[in-house]
Amino acid sequence: MPNIITPRLQYSATAVRPRWDDLPQDVCRLVSRRLGGVVAVGPSAGSGFTSGFAAVLHGNSGPQFIKAVALDDTAIADCYRQEAVINQALPAEVPAPRLQWIEERVAGWIVLGFDAVDGGRMPSAPWNPGDLAATLDAYTVTAEALSTPSAALQQVGLKLIGDGSDFDDWRGLASGASSAEALPPWVPTNRFDTLAELETQWRQAVAGDAVLHHDLRQDNILLDTSGSAWICDWNWPCLGASWFDLVLLLATAHADGHGATELFANHPTARGVDSEQLDAALAALSGFFLVSGAQPPADWSPYIRQHQTWCGEVTLRWLAERRGWTF
Repeated sequence: MPNIITPRLQYSATAVRPRWDDLPQDVCRLVSRRLGGVVAVGPSAGSGFTSGFAAVLHGNSGPQFIKAVALDDTAIADCYRQEAVINQALPAEVPAPRLQWIEERVAGWIVLGFDAVDGGRMPSAPWNPGDLAATLDAYTVTAEALSTPSAALQQVGLKLIGDGSDFDDWRGLASGASSAEALPPWVPTNRFDTLAELETQWRQAVAGDAVLHHDLRQDNILLDTSGSAWICDWNWPCLGASWFDLVLLLATAHADGHGATELFANHPTARGVDSEQLDAALAALSGFFLVSGAQPPADWSPYIRQHQTWCGEVTLRWLAERRGWTF
């Protein structure tokens, strides 16, 4: 098992959210009406890095997962709109909780109601083999359904991965355009040139026209009472090689002692992917997360920098093992 220095977050307790009683009365009345009368309010979702309301509410018509945020929180409100559009365009085969309704401008809020996952829980941390296998199986089905964008998803206008941006953090560090002073002291400065060279290959490595979830994290997965996995929070989809979604997910499994390289090679999405392609993706992600995690604290989330640094370390440690590096 790799020696991970960055403390792992408790991902069930990263969000700072309003409670049901904090919502405007008009929002509460709307949700109650939609659910046929709210009879029980579950605890706020502890996972995630946004400040919107999120909880399972039980009404006479059954449970729903409700998300809500004030419209003046424009970044999150826009994410919720995007999520609603994408969710409604997903093929039926994709194991994702489905949007039932959305309403805007209720007391200046946007409110969404999703199917609640029966007994929904995050995968165990550290990963256990059963939860990891269920998640990989769910992504196999998802990747197959999204291997070519449906007509509905084409109408959304998804962009290619990296459109308008680049993973160039190692190149910035290697050239001196970016400072390494804020990086964790264990980051191997003697590997900057090699990492930068690998990073230059990322765009070609992950090119494709499949629809990616593009945020396939452990805390965006729910397991139901039968042990089946559901993929949530479709906010950032784009087009690329479907195997790219597995890279960060399996890096977290590597951190927990699972054979990430073997799991990757055996996954249907990785057929024909060579070692250099995977290593280029790992280099790109590790640089992005480590440099992001070294930025000043974010006022919108007290935990995002630690999350980014941990993700940067687990991707870099997996890459280092694959290349035979020590640091």
